[in-house]
Amino acid sequence: MERRVLGRTGHKSTLITLGGAAVRSTSSNVERLLTTRQESEAFIKLALDHGVNHVDVAPTYGGGMAEPILGKWIKEYRDNLFLACKTGKRTKKEAAEELRSSLKRLQTDYFDLYQLHGLDDPDELKTALGEEGAVRAILEAKEQGLVKYIGITSHNPENILRALKGFDFDTVLLPVNYALHAHPEPQNDYEPVLALAKKRNLGVIAMKAATKRPWPTNERTHNCWYQPFDTQKEVDEAIWFTLSQDVTTAASSSDIRVATMMIDAAERYTPLNQEEQQTLLRKAASYKPLFPRATT
Repeated sequence: MERRVLGRTGHKSTLITLGGAAVRSTSSNVERLLTTRQESEAFIKLALDHGVNHVDVAPTYGGGMAEPILGKWIKEYRDNLFLACKTGKRTKKEAAEELRSSLKRLQTDYFDLYQLHGLDDPDELKTALGEEGAVRAILEAKEQGLVKYIGITSHNPENILRALKGFDFDTVLLPVNYALHAHPEPQNDYEPVLALAKKRNLGVIAMKAATKRPWPTNERTHNCWYQPFDTQKEVDEAIWFTLSQDVTTAASSSDIRVATMMIDAAERYTPLNQEEQQTLLRKAASYKPLFPRATT
């Protein structure tokens, strides 16, 4: 699988990142959506066997099971992996506690990247970047050798731009997909973030690359809170579009079936030219974009 430099970190990440959201022991009361620990471990092994060298996880993933399940794999493969973790906490004290708990569960003594997670709200961003905010805990952890680089994740590109005015992050993680690009508005337009990231040499991790739209009904067929593309051809198109933008790597889906197809697509990646991209954008004109999310 092709590798790209993750901005100023200098790490060459594979085109697909192993997304910890797919790692769980159970995930739903609906029988067909249950994911066993054995299935999660099989997916981890598959990703590592295919050379995936970038792992992204958070304490809440998999109902809290992702970190404990990944721990033995991180310990065994640590020297070959770029390990990214996250905190959803906004204060210094809470973030410091969560960071150390994640180190223990993941059986490692440092993170390559530690990210402020899910900062969609401007008020939460203000708290996280304040004097007693979560970023202070990460900076202290960096001084102690527990963290190498600092990143931010958000579904809201506008808030990422605000964040980059207040702190010199090393990486950004945000949604980049053609369904969003077909319906641009300030709260989902990722292009200004990608342009600034390129200017500052920030690593860009794409999420929601295989997203089609919100679920049209309450019926769920995949372990995603959004409706994913679910055929290999559709996943190929979606992943190839995302990787044809100024991104380093794309985080795999929270659904193992889709995530496996993403790895397949990345191994056969061919950049899409402008005409091919425009064809996809026309196809997505009828899709409802995932962001901004409806409030009712």
